[in-house]
Amino acid sequence: MINMKLLIFKYKNKIKIGYFNENKISEINCNDILNLFNKTNEEIVKLSLDSFNLNEIKILTPTNPSKIICVGLNYKDHAKELNMNLPEEPIIFIKPSTSAISHESNIIYPKISNELDFEGELAIVIGKKAYGIDKKIADDYIFGYSILNDVTARDIQRKDGQWTRAKSFNTFAPYGPCIETDFDYVNKKILTKLNNTVKQDSNLNNMIFTPKEIVSFISNVMTLNPGDVIATGTPHGVGSMDKKDSISIYIEGIGELRNSVL
Repeated sequence: MINMKLLIFKYKNKIKIGYFNENKISEINCNDILNLFNKTNEEIVKLSLDSFNLNEIKILTPTNPSKIICVGLNYKDHAKELNMNLPEEPIIFIKPSTSAISHESNIIYPKISNELDFEGELAIVIGKKAYGIDKKIADDYIFGYSILNDVTARDIQRKDGQWTRAKSFNTFAPYGPCIETDFDYVNKKILTKLNNTVKQDSNLNNMIFTPKEIVSFISNVMTLNPGDVIATGTPHGVGSMDKKDSISIYIEGIGELRNSVL
């Protein structure tokens, strides 16, 4: 099994695939990151090419998902914050693939909104086609884990009474910077900072539904394609962003996703 932080990056206008190798990025001789699913570390190292410094490259989204499926109200502390009962099954909605942007890309503040919120979330990346699977074998379909910011125009959400428009603007799904292929989500910290001030400080143990349960549940509704992303919900502390703000989401064992608002 792979134990790497895989990524897609651009170097001198060429798109490449690689992995974090201490403080550098090692390029992999591969034309599709999804082809690395179920490879071993040894197999990938044999495909290694050049190495690059982080300041030489632009990190892109780790995959190009056909869809981004999100889970609402999946943290006990968030439900308590909202004074809501815990759901009996996952509440799901979809963001379009066009909302995805990469690490250090800009979130664009829509002119028609006056209340833009951040939601730091653990993201599941699907490795092979999944439909109608049992939670006992869900791990077999998970490529790895990443980080996603479920950006939301909260005033539009209240106005519409449903979530699609408020969640679907271009740039509303920052995703990355990598896929951590060997990640144990038990007792891992999740932390969101707005302009270096901590706003969300929780633990993945507070999730109501586990990643296995979520993958199984969604796969019994729709086919999950390789590269699809599932955002697993946000903890307490959701709040607003303003123009020129910077937002960072850190998950222990994966890394940090950073973006700015324009």
